[in-house]
Amino acid sequence: MGDLMPAKAVSGADILIQCLVNQGVDTVFAYPGGASMPIHQALTRFQDKLRTILPRHEQGGGFMAEGYARSTGRVGVCIATSGPGATNFVTCLADAKMDSIPIIAITGQVGTHVIGTDAFQETPIVEVSRPITKHHYLVQRTEDIPRVMKEAFHIATSGRPGPVIVDLPKDLQNRTIVPEYDPPMNLPGYAPDRRATRDQLEQIFAMVRQSKRPILYAGGGIISANAAPHLRAFAEKTGIPVALTVHGLGAFPGEHYLCLQMLGMHGTIYANYAINEADLLLAFGVRFDDRVTGKVSEFAKHGKIVHIDIDPSEINKIKTAHLPICGDVGQALRDLNGMIDENPKRIPQVSQFSGWMEQIEKWRDEEPLKFADRDDAIMPQHAISRLWEIVRDRGALSETIVTTGVGQHQMWAAQYWHFESPRTWFTSGGLGSMGFGLPAALGAQAAHPLKTCIDIDGDGSFLMNIQELATAYTEKLPVKVLLLNNQHLGMVMQWEDRFYESNRAHTYLGAGFEHEPYPDFVTIAKGFKCAGDNVQRKEDLDDALKEMLDSKGPYVLNVLTPYQEHVLPMIPGGMTVKDIIKA
Repeated sequence: MGDLMPAKAVSGADILIQCLVNQGVDTVFAYPGGASMPIHQALTRFQDKLRTILPRHEQGGGFMAEGYARSTGRVGVCIATSGPGATNFVTCLADAKMDSIPIIAITGQVGTHVIGTDAFQETPIVEVSRPITKHHYLVQRTEDIPRVMKEAFHIATSGRPGPVIVDLPKDLQNRTIVPEYDPPMNLPGYAPDRRATRDQLEQIFAMVRQSKRPILYAGGGIISANAAPHLRAFAEKTGIPVALTVHGLGAFPGEHYLCLQMLGMHGTIYANYAINEADLLLAFGVRFDDRVTGKVSEFAKHGKIVHIDIDPSEINKIKTAHLPICGDVGQALRDLNGMIDENPKRIPQVSQFSGWMEQIEKWRDEEPLKFADRDDAIMPQHAISRLWEIVRDRGALSETIVTTGVGQHQMWAAQYWHFESPRTWFTSGGLGSMGFGLPAALGAQAAHPLKTCIDIDGDGSFLMNIQELATAYTEKLPVKVLLLNNQHLGMVMQWEDRFYESNRAHTYLGAGFEHEPYPDFVTIAKGFKCAGDNVQRKEDLDDALKEMLDSKGPYVLNVLTPYQEHVLPMIPGGMTVKDIIKA
């Protein structure tokens, strides 16, 4: 036998892309530049294994990676050059950190010999990103690329998911070595695998048995842990009602009799009343965000709190728990359900909570979500409700993904679209990033070509990444945009009305000297070769919505809505249920 062929030396850029393929990545969102050109050249050599989608702005690419990650549960990967390309990822990284989204942002960097000299398009992006990433790497040697990428994927996806940035100098991309693709991984300080003990779970059951008015407060951690079916089983076995955070929507079926919909600042009145009166709060996969709690000292003060979360830094951070449990909420729910099956006497008979459910039903009947509909205009809540009803009547809810920008339309979508399953709803919750909706929908569409992906947006948010219509057309991603156009920054305007005597401080987005709404979004969409239409009359809405849904390519439906409408109910920031604004 002859000698074995010697291993072939390959470039750092090729090693990087091979590492992505080895991790099961099938799509990357990448915008090229000087310091990342070798990476893009390598991508062309792997195009049979890896789809490269070209966004029209790096921020768009980062949000696409988030939409991909949230719709699949896998890592979203985005790539940019150094300097301004890297800094355009900052908002995306902060967004992913706040909302616990597993993305890996790969940035080109100037050559190692000029780092620190203020070279052309140099920024110290690792230093810039340190507080807004779960972890960060400035690669020092080409030999380190396989280890760094293996660690980056592990860190992004294990424990509480989050963003990792990998900064790769250009000379290391070009250098050729013989790689070792599966190096040992040694992260001695990183131990994300935590599990609730049986004793802790027995304590939960003891607290449930002592309770008369329990409530489940469930958040995005349920979806991250793929625990939605286990949450439903636990709620149905125990008869405990469920209130959801904005990121928890879809973790429990919206039409279920135990579902109280969203709680918090713009949550349902009955969900907020229930939280306020509960004697036991089972807080699963949540972080007690200020948009939920309002005045922390008054939030859920009548009840004992059980808090389960994978991230130890969240335990007792905002609200002290009577039973704090650092562990995987999915595993905890599976174990809880198994223990009930073992011994049904661990939980009380559902009749123990019958008086509580009667009270909740009374609140639900007396204080439903409502708005003053009009015949002479399309109310934004009506537009969302009709779209949801049409999709529901077609039996397509589970095959429809909804994203939003940030503002009034975001909250109306959360209120009036009843999500039945997880990973069908993505919004920028913690950071509140306008411009999120369209690129996030594109990322989800890339991952799910057969699903309908709808961006419910506002004119302010839509303008912030409108250039991604070019990506929609060129990459054949048939995203639908329901554009609720009120010519204003609606949520800021609402606060002006409520707290600043309606003094308009640069919240009007139109051109006041013109009679027509400004800008002309349908003409802009058609300039990108996307279809679109305007609708202003209520009687035309249903046909317009159906045309949008049935269109084969990307579509922008510009719905002209009154600007005077407010998102209600509303608990003002830092206030309590007693301060809730109903009208």
